[in-house]
Amino acid sequence: MRAAIFRDGDLVAGTIDEPKPADGQVLVKTLACGICGSDLHTFHHAEKMNDAAKRSGSDFAMDLKRDLVFGHEFCAEILDHGPNTQKTLKAGTRVCSVPIAIELKGEQAQMHPLGFSNTLPGGFAEQMVLNEMMLLEVPNGLATDQAALTEPMAVGWHAVEKANLTPEDIPLVIGCGPVGLAVIAGLKIKGVHPIIAADFSPARRKLAETMGADIVLDPGKDSPYKRWTDEATPEGFDPKNVMALLGMGPKIRPGVIFECVGVPGIIQQILEGAPRAARIVVVGVCMEQDKFEPFFAINKELNLQFVLGYTPEEFALTLHHLAEGKIDGAPLVTGKVGVEGVKQAFTDLANPEKHAKILVEPWH
Repeated sequence: MRAAIFRDGDLVAGTIDEPKPADGQVLVKTLACGICGSDLHTFHHAEKMNDAAKRSGSDFAMDLKRDLVFGHEFCAEILDHGPNTQKTLKAGTRVCSVPIAIELKGEQAQMHPLGFSNTLPGGFAEQMVLNEMMLLEVPNGLATDQAALTEPMAVGWHAVEKANLTPEDIPLVIGCGPVGLAVIAGLKIKGVHPIIAADFSPARRKLAETMGADIVLDPGKDSPYKRWTDEATPEGFDPKNVMALLGMGPKIRPGVIFECVGVPGIIQQILEGAPRAARIVVVGVCMEQDKFEPFFAINKELNLQFVLGYTPEEFALTLHHLAEGKIDGAPLVTGKVGVEGVKQAFTDLANPEKHAKILVEPWH
């Protein structure tokens, strides 16, 4: 079958063997699969990812001398059922799944992270194998393109859930790439307003408005932290007034800042700009060494929370958010390619004015 293959540090269009479903697995046809920032990170920093995973105590490891097929943001169609399956969903059913395949070997279970496995292909291939027990049928006639956004939208929803928001909070989203946009979509569902978002890119700022941000800023022109302070400060509040110092009278609303950029220096910038007692949720994945001055966080008593991925329950709920129209992901899909176009798409995604999310359609 055809696939976009990560081979010897490069992306090539070629053919690989079709996967065979093991016990409890189904064979599926990949209908659409989004290109994720994690795919870009792996393409450029695969050795660093392996090293960081090892040093952090993770079992995650890729054999970079072997072929690997990326792709973990997918919508697929059931083709066939493997041994010992219930066949609850018939062939032809469109499905999504948490991108993990579990292979049982006696009493042992081997977990394959789809899109980062040397054993099983991810969604940049024409076919994959998925575990039947993890399949979610695409509901309400949801378009395939939007169903393929379940995984990245679940990342944003997980971050929002981890923030433990209250109705009094005012959220600030730094960075409006796909991760930031997913966070904005989650904040809109939570009903916490005003949602303030900041990005240097005009195209991304426009998408932020589309996804539900109430106030969108160019940080090159306006400080998002000053705007947050303006929005959070109630009428009559005077920080030098003795009543304010005693915690009496009008109070500034609490702040929650979502770091959705993932490049060195951003955390320090946020520590410097954040209001006192703010909660900072780090969603962006920085693949470089970074540093910050703890004194800023200590002096302001800031809460720094790092998040990753999502739970199966959050993934399933996100699919329903899309199907029920609580999230409209259509504006995020800015391009589609076949396997031959994947390498160029990785380059094109570097231009935020041109693309937000490119889908791979391996059969086209």
